[in-house]
Amino acid sequence: MTRFQVEHSYRTLPGACYADCAPTPVRSPAYLAFNQPLAEQLQLPADYQATSAGLGLFSGNDLPAWTAPLAQAYAGHQFANYVPRLGDGRAILLAEVRDQNGQLYDLQLKGAGRTPFSRGGDGRAPLGPVLREYLVSEAMHALGVPTTRALAAVSSGELVFRDETLPGAILTRVASSHLRIGSLQYAASQPDPAVLPALADYVINRHYPNLWQQANPYLALLDCISRRQAELIAHWMSLGFIHGVMNTDNMSLSGETIDYGPCAFMEAYNPRQVYSYIDQQGRYAYQNQAAVAQWNLARLAEALLPLLDQHQQTAIELAMAVLNQFPAHYQSAYQQRFSAKLGISNSTEQDAALITDFLNLLAARQADFTLSFRDLLTPGTPYLQQQLDAEDYQIWFRRWQQRLEQQQQAPERVMANANPVFTPRNHLIQQVIDQVSQDGDLSLFNQLNQLWQSPYQDNAAAGAFSQPASAEQRVCQTFCGT
Repeated sequence: MTRFQVEHSYRTLPGACYADCAPTPVRSPAYLAFNQPLAEQLQLPADYQATSAGLGLFSGNDLPAWTAPLAQAYAGHQFANYVPRLGDGRAILLAEVRDQNGQLYDLQLKGAGRTPFSRGGDGRAPLGPVLREYLVSEAMHALGVPTTRALAAVSSGELVFRDETLPGAILTRVASSHLRIGSLQYAASQPDPAVLPALADYVINRHYPNLWQQANPYLALLDCISRRQAELIAHWMSLGFIHGVMNTDNMSLSGETIDYGPCAFMEAYNPRQVYSYIDQQGRYAYQNQAAVAQWNLARLAEALLPLLDQHQQTAIELAMAVLNQFPAHYQSAYQQRFSAKLGISNSTEQDAALITDFLNLLAARQADFTLSFRDLLTPGTPYLQQQLDAEDYQIWFRRWQQRLEQQQQAPERVMANANPVFTPRNHLIQQVIDQVSQDGDLSLFNQLNQLWQSPYQDNAAAGAFSQPASAEQRVCQTFCGT
């Protein structure tokens, strides 16, 4: 018999880091989705697994005694503009629980009502963004990307008012923590100088405990976060994933993908692709994500400067040395990911041109990113033959084949594990949202949620879901939905 383990370690931090608050009850909550495997991993008691008691927990209407709800404080640069006090405006941390392996996870409600950080907002979430985050975060997990998870989604039985009136919902999100770059930015801005080291120590203890063995643990912390972000962004890029709102308050210190608001998976390959409606200048375009990550890490370094060295100039030089390594870390991770997509198991610097040239072929004809890479497994398929310039593709194809002949390992397995058949395409998610919002029909939601748990497996019966949107289905803009 496993034992459910609950902690409230965030409450050991200075009071400036959080505010007590309770969820606001909703009228008539009902289950939309429940993640049974994740519940079992977290050792959640059976009483709270898709039961009426669970509904009380996941709606916030009837919290058990083992919860101690709070909202986290953080600042952030939003589209490069600093906002000194953001915080959880519609999210409430209930508790931390240990999974079967002893790993600590946050249990958080999104859309559970106003908090002290809500400013003018109502603290609620529309149904659409809740369904989107549930589907995409679970799909990202199945794709192998570090990410927050979705434990449950419930409808609230109430309406939320945005540009239009929409049905409301609440998401139960699970994360190795919800600490962000903005969390340390906020701590660094507090008048009490003890807040920053307390939070930085907490980050190290929770995510990087081995760093206490380093001569300068806080510098090592900056380095570890930088390396994890380099790996994460490279992973995004290899899947055509565009986060859409890479503000410093949406960049986790654990290296997980967090806050899926206007995210999208690119279809027609375009390095300058933007989907987010609010990103009018293309700051967070597909090709800019690594540069933005480095910019965000510089803001993290600024927050940590007082801890890096007592002399500011020395601290700056130490931080710059770490930040300047980011492009190399990112490029290495990027090349490794994309080499695997081409079946190359022992990537070298010379492979960069092969990768770039194939992407240029895709860009020239606006070919589908996911489908094009997957079809390389069977290069005689009609899609590549029809989409790409025949002569240029054949020249590239011969170079690629010559490169594969230089390695002993067969490329097929490498490629099959790096190139998904199915990704959460924008038009499919929109179809789900429309069906659930208009008719309460969860059949497509359930079908896609199950399908996207095996994204690398061919499934002839679901072949239509691997295809790009038609002109009529195409979703050109996505929205935060807040």
